[in-house]
Amino acid sequence: GHPLGGSGTKLMTTLIHALQKKNKRYGLQTMCEGGGLANVSIVERL
Repeated sequence: GHPLGGSGTKLMTTLIHALQKKNKRYGLQTMCEGGGLANVSIVERL
């Protein structure tokens, strides 16, 4: 296994770096969770 929150942290860091590299303003992060749940985050680079 891995630390609680490790996957989300890695995905968000990758998304932020991609927004900077591609000079984009918005990004979308989706992720599955245990028990059939999921969440989504919309990020705006200021």
